[in-house]
Amino acid sequence: MAKKLTRKISTQYHKYLRVWHLLKKPTMEEFKTISKVTVIGLLVIGALGFVVSIIIKNVFQFH
Repeated sequence: MAKKLTRKISTQYHKYLRVWHLLKKPTMEEFKTISKVTVIGLLVIGALGFVVSIIIKNVFQFH
């Protein structure tokens, strides 16, 4: 049982280590692009939430 757990932890550690070695610091251009996409996504989700809340308020107002 202990060997199986040790092997599982070791395997998972090596997977994480492999991913860690592939990581790199983004360039300023990549960072700006990621930031723009994130802001646009937040605005879209916020706008959808706002529209849904207005629709729900109007639907329940008439009943």
